[in-house]
Amino acid sequence: MEQVLTRWVESTALLRADVEAVIGFSLAIAVTGHALLRKRRVSVAVGWIGLAWLSPIFGTALYLLLGINRVYRRARRMRARPSEATPPADDDDAVVPEALWPLDKAIRRITATPALIGNRVRMFHNGDEAYPEMLAAIRGAKASIALSSYIFRDDPTGHEFCDAVAQAHQRGVPVRVIIDGIGGGYFTTPAFRRLSAAGVPAALFMHSALPWRMPFLNLRNHKKVLIVDGQIGFTGGLNIASANRLATQPEHPIRDTHFRLEGPVVDQLATAFAADWAFAHGENLDGPPWFTDPQPVGKTVARAVTSGPDADVQKIEQVVIQALGCARHSVRIATPYFLPDELVTGALTQAATRGILVEVVIPEKGDHRAIDWAMRAHLDPLIRAGVKVYTDPPPFDHTKAMVVDDVWCFVGSANWDMRSFRLNFELNVEIIDAAVAAEITALIQGKMGPLITAEDLAARSLPVRLRDAAVRLLLPYL
Repeated sequence: MEQVLTRWVESTALLRADVEAVIGFSLAIAVTGHALLRKRRVSVAVGWIGLAWLSPIFGTALYLLLGINRVYRRARRMRARPSEATPPADDDDAVVPEALWPLDKAIRRITATPALIGNRVRMFHNGDEAYPEMLAAIRGAKASIALSSYIFRDDPTGHEFCDAVAQAHQRGVPVRVIIDGIGGGYFTTPAFRRLSAAGVPAALFMHSALPWRMPFLNLRNHKKVLIVDGQIGFTGGLNIASANRLATQPEHPIRDTHFRLEGPVVDQLATAFAADWAFAHGENLDGPPWFTDPQPVGKTVARAVTSGPDADVQKIEQVVIQALGCARHSVRIATPYFLPDELVTGALTQAATRGILVEVVIPEKGDHRAIDWAMRAHLDPLIRAGVKVYTDPPPFDHTKAMVVDDVWCFVGSANWDMRSFRLNFELNVEIIDAAVAAEITALIQGKMGPLITAEDLAARSLPVRLRDAAVRLLLPYL
């Protein structure tokens, strides 16, 4: 009897091993097929396939969690496909300087959106300057308020914005608010709850504690947009939090830059917000009071550029690459997170190689230690190609800005990393105006601290270099 039992146990174990092997093989085959068909980057496909074969169960689970873009099909039902959109004429209505015609043509093809003349742009430093203007616009709103923020803290500044929006709602102004499901406080979402309790129509962007919705955790709405009466727009890098008010001396101050826009480009901001609201809430915003055909109020040329893991995939990255390729004498960049992929790194290297002055400013000390480590591992080939990388002394600066040839500017919510270029929903604004470019250039140059050299990077100890290089492998998800 004991021998029979032993044989039964052994045969059961062998059968279980065979079943597990078949399941593992099937999972690895499934991941391999999906990655081969869906992943455009060879390195990404190879990475996922290798992980699936080395550890079929764990690799498949991770691929299901982070590797599949489930949001794309859903978004396509709400937005026109790029191939179905009618791009504007390439030359007949060009409003940009002749030197920028090639770049304008490329961006038109990428975005199917025209650059519009007749705008007015004003830049603000930190929440100290921007928040009073934003709150005044909200309190003076007569027709509509559309507000979207990645981070919306439940602190004194957040309360002030909630109160202003709630008061506008109470006096009959149509209001819509989008808060990112992670940035708004994933489990508690206090600002969202405060707005909802006041009756304000608000939506959390891709928020769910349900396990089958967990893959959406990696896809965030990183936009910062305020549109009032369809006539005034605010956008840039500024979230809603007291840490952005440096005059109050917060414990962890955050510098940032924001912009007020007036003119026809505001309609493009409204289009971006309406698409996000339909995505997050299901309601379609169409016509007045959300779209009011803003009339020309200045001479600045501007265009909104959206990007995300849906129908707008990698548009901001493509615009950046085109701008680097079209640069004639200078490129200046400020970003809090500088982890570009090989395409952007190649474009930066090529620009510097052909004699373009390429200057990049990054924080001396960021707000995420791992990102600081990864950035250092990323810099050596750029510096050796001639890119000048400067560090910006504390406090941490969250500004995202690019100036090409002292006239073309690109500002907004997108960082220079794979998360912003591929995973997040982002909004940037192209601004063509020499005066605005000079103001942004002065901002960037004012942030230039010590220059990082190849010798500085080589002087790091071997353990530090190994650590930085290892963290850099997480680049797509930092």
